[in-house]
Amino acid sequence: MLLGLLIGAAIGNVAWTLFFIISIYLIWHLRNLYRLDQWLQGKRAGIPHAVEGAWADVYHHLYRLQQRNRRRKKRLASMVNRFRESTNALPDAAVVLDVNGNIENWNKTAAKLLKLRKQDAHRPITNLMRQPQFIQYLNSDEYTNNLQLPSPFNEDVQLSIRVVPYGKNQRLLMVRDISRLHKLEQMRQDFIANVSHELRTPLTVISGYLESMLEDDEDWVRENEGSFKAMLQQSMRMQNIVADLLLLSRLETEEKTNKKQTVDVPAMLKMTKEDGESLSHGRHTITLDSDPQLCLRANSEELVSVFSNLIYNAVKYTPQGGDINIRWYADEQGAHFEVQDTGVGIAPQHIARLTERFYRVDVGRSRATGGTGLGLAIVKHVLGRHDATLEIDSEVDKGSTFRCHFPSSLIMEREVA
Repeated sequence: MLLGLLIGAAIGNVAWTLFFIISIYLIWHLRNLYRLDQWLQGKRAGIPHAVEGAWADVYHHLYRLQQRNRRRKKRLASMVNRFRESTNALPDAAVVLDVNGNIENWNKTAAKLLKLRKQDAHRPITNLMRQPQFIQYLNSDEYTNNLQLPSPFNEDVQLSIRVVPYGKNQRLLMVRDISRLHKLEQMRQDFIANVSHELRTPLTVISGYLESMLEDDEDWVRENEGSFKAMLQQSMRMQNIVADLLLLSRLETEEKTNKKQTVDVPAMLKMTKEDGESLSHGRHTITLDSDPQLCLRANSEELVSVFSNLIYNAVKYTPQGGDINIRWYADEQGAHFEVQDTGVGIAPQHIARLTERFYRVDVGRSRATGGTGLGLAIVKHVLGRHDATLEIDSEVDKGSTFRCHFPSSLIMEREVA
């Protein structure tokens, strides 16, 4: 402007000179704005630059911002690549799901196991896995336990599915091929069932002969009576083990039974209490407190095995003169069966493993009482088939409490005649 004034004064025309200079200055600004607009729209490569003036500072700051963005993109790309490399290294299939359950990303194992392709990106996972069990599991928001089901692409392939929530309502779907473990478990179950069936007949024959021999009055029998009684006792113990193994094998292999009916639980508990008193031979005080109107829709044969196992265990492991209290009641949470004793109790480190097959806290004491080590395993499987749970509270030398919690959906009222 100062230069324009000087030139205008020299030539005697200040107004036109200023207009000419301002026009050139405005054109320069418009040219720089146009170049900036072209770059922002991605139509020009590289940052536009000006040698001097205010635009030089603007372009300089834009250049620094672009460099920071490039570094940030490189870091993000590196993180994404490391994530892909780590997920591809996993032996299990991993699928990233968004808030709506759509597929965002997956690893190589998932592509192989779930037949995922590029066109499956951003599509619902339920388009590929349509099993009702999987859809219910995915929508339940309760992912504590794994879901096991056959592959939707090959029924011979067994899958173990786990959902892990993370981030902002995102989920990571982990899928493992457990076909080999499933086959081994099936072989174990078949082996136990077959061996148990094969053992039943010879054990019955041996017990029969021993009972016949003990009824004989010959001298050689009386001289060895103690040995024969011990043999008969052990053969009957083996028969009990075989019977429990067969029952446990059936519970493991059969589908959840649909043969549920209204079970008169108070009457069943009264009979089981009387059986417990017979086993006790008056050594304990056994009480029963039950709601006379509270019944269950359940499998009666399976249910009686739960009640009898827990009551018989209380009798076996409670010293003479102890108390055993049996309760059957309901509240807003459901129906509850409880057996409380004043027995020897169980140390805390053993409680979590009590429902394992053949697990014994005291091997010598269990053999002395004739226990098979399968009772609580049977209880656990039966409760699982009725969507019920087992709770154990115990303190050494003070006693134990076993509680069975049945869902409200199984509660039935006694029909009034």
